[in-house]
Amino acid sequence: QVQLVESGGGLVQAGGSLRLSCAASQRTFGTYGMGWFRQAPGKERDFVAAIRWSGDVTYYADSVKGRFTISRDYAKNTVYLQMNSLKPEDTAVYYCAATGKALDGSRWYERRLMYDYWGQGTQVTVSS
Repeated sequence: QVQLVESGGGLVQAGGSLRLSCAASQRTFGTYGMGWFRQAPGKERDFVAAIRWSGDVTYYADSVKGRFTISRDYAKNTVYLQMNSLKPEDTAVYYCAATGKALDGSRWYERRLMYDYWGQGTQVTVSS
């Protein structure tokens, strides 16, 4: 299976920036899409952003649109989440995910069950 290793989390002041990285431990052959989710205490794991592995089509939650950018480096088997203008409400554990399923269905990128592989999660804390 595809193993995902995350890095880049930490503590940052409101208005600051962080870049999360998610590297596959092996080739991403058969991967069709990758995404980022986040989970705050007492809340569900919510969709943040996603990208088609081929085609460079991106999707964002309304709450992060204009502030976060998802990108991928095909050669490095790595997906990134650039987070700018961070707010305290962005505080959560961030998870990277990948899917080998066909990207069909309405809003497939928002569905947790669409993803076959998950990273360990990395804590992002934004202070006010």
